[in-house]
Amino acid sequence: MTALLPDRETRSAAEVGHDLRHRRPLVLLAGLAGVLAAAATLMVCLAVGVTGWFLTDAGSHGAPRDGLRSGALAWLMAHGSGVRVEGVLVTVMPLGITLVCAWVVWRTAYRLGDSVSGHGPDADRIADGERDWTVPVAALFFLVGYVVVGVVTESLAATPETRPALAHVVLWSVLMCGVLGAPAIAAGSGRAAIWGSFLPSTLLASGAACRSVLTTWLWVALAFFVGALVLDTGTALNLVSQLGTNGPATVLLALVSVLLAPNAVLFTGSYLLGPGFAVGVGTVVSPAEVTVGALPVFPMLAALPDSGPTPAWTAWLVLVPPVVAGIGVARAQRRRPTLRYEEGALHGCAGGMLAGLAFALLTSLAGGRVGPGRMTEVGPEVFPVLLHAVTAFGIGGLIGGLAITWWQRRGAEPAAEADL
Repeated sequence: MTALLPDRETRSAAEVGHDLRHRRPLVLLAGLAGVLAAAATLMVCLAVGVTGWFLTDAGSHGAPRDGLRSGALAWLMAHGSGVRVEGVLVTVMPLGITLVCAWVVWRTAYRLGDSVSGHGPDADRIADGERDWTVPVAALFFLVGYVVVGVVTESLAATPETRPALAHVVLWSVLMCGVLGAPAIAAGSGRAAIWGSFLPSTLLASGAACRSVLTTWLWVALAFFVGALVLDTGTALNLVSQLGTNGPATVLLALVSVLLAPNAVLFTGSYLLGPGFAVGVGTVVSPAEVTVGALPVFPMLAALPDSGPTPAWTAWLVLVPPVVAGIGVARAQRRRPTLRYEEGALHGCAGGMLAGLAFALLTSLAGGRVGPGRMTEVGPEVFPVLLHAVTAFGIGGLIGGLAITWWQRRGAEPAAEADL
């Protein structure tokens, strides 16, 4: 940390300047960083909204402010606001925008942490137990700046017809800044490394296994979704032709599909786990049963399996989650090796179960209301997904942890013999 540098009188001008860059006004800088994190993604949404307005009808209907409002509402929906379209409530979140917002929050907060790292006590004083309020204060004002942008956006973009929920926007801002922003500030300021040294090694290893299992599972779900969509490319193109869109409108449709791709990945992961998901009231899409009715004309729906009896091979999909969990745990333990079977089993099982919990929480964001009538229920059921994910990932992580421990012990034995 920069606070560990010698006294200013004994340092060069470059060292003094470097230290001053890490002692910028904390409150002002944190508030501005929060505003920047929110405004950056909001500006992109506004620009895309105006572009989409112009592409759909070459600007012959409405005004540019209609495109700006559409972009602002999309940004608000990515923060859980929901919106009413012709009186119909739509609550599904475009997770593509949410994901970009989360990434910007992390990067901005990390840079904020680096800029204020010179505030507060140094590493030795923190290690001795001295209280350090640098990260909490910076996180609080970062949150305030982010929420201010959300409140202003909602007040300017909302209409009596759309009625987005401001309380949901504030809640999502708190969650995003708390779950991502505060840890990023801690990491950028160097506090995370100091505090992490006090955590038990078992907790760190289980957390690494959880992250590895979850990311591996999401990549596998993405691969399955893309594969299903490619196999039914003809159906997707047919749906596009039924919409009768021109070139620019087709590009806009493709952009909407990309923004909803993370939702589809979470749907696919729920399908592979077994519980599946619904695409309307009374419908189910799972390896054991596929029952769907009339669906909206949307190209991504071409990836859905046909309604009716499922092929016999889909029963073997039950093996995919534990295998993926085992691979994820093995990847994590290669970076944090252990030669004790009990530790390998504990890290793998705990990491897998935590990954199952995390995936279930993510699936709770994927669905919602997308239209009237049957389309008021779309998405996975969280509790069944939680049960299947915790069980499958826990078992797979346990087996993977034991297997990689055996492999690492096997590799360590020749080295031990060579030392004798």
